[in-house]
Amino acid sequence: MLLKVLILLGALIGLLLLSRVLNRFLDEFARARKVPLMRVLFIRKLFNTLMIVLAVMVFCFILGLGYQQLFIFLSSVLAVIGIALFAQWSILSHLTAGMIIFFGFPYRVGDRVKVVDPDEDISGEIVEVASFHVLIRRDDGSTVTYPNSALLQKPVIKLLAKKPAPTEELPSPVEVQEPAKPGIQS
Repeated sequence: MLLKVLILLGALIGLLLLSRVLNRFLDEFARARKVPLMRVLFIRKLFNTLMIVLAVMVFCFILGLGYQQLFIFLSSVLAVIGIALFAQWSILSHLTAGMIIFFGFPYRVGDRVKVVDPDEDISGEIVEVASFHVLIRRDDGSTVTYPNSALLQKPVIKLLAKKPAPTEELPSPVEVQEPAKPGIQS
């Protein structure tokens, strides 16, 4: 029994260290890519939830639950979750797309993009990249909420930065040279 407790403590310490390493890696990755804090917190929460699931599985194996018993339990839980999520499939796809966009989306907040959509002109500046959607502010000031999963399915073109509207300025004065005086050469 003492051996199992020591193994459990070792596994717990190992999982905590792994969690810290993953969170540190995530922070460095986000800092290098200049990802907003809200996105980092969301992804960190997702990683920590996965670490808890992994910890429960490891503890069950250490305590002597057989593979068959654990897999029957997990398959039952996943079946119930699957039925519950069937009606909410789009939410799951948006979350997955949000993860993909977090790690691999080549555009950032402030970039001007155009989503190639034959039905609607969706072009403007990316204002926010959230868990389920991307906010794009059009040139007319309106904001489009575009789902993450749809954004991954359509081509996205990065536009050049919008040029400021020309202002009417007076032309710069032309330098007038005085005529040379006789006898003085310059």
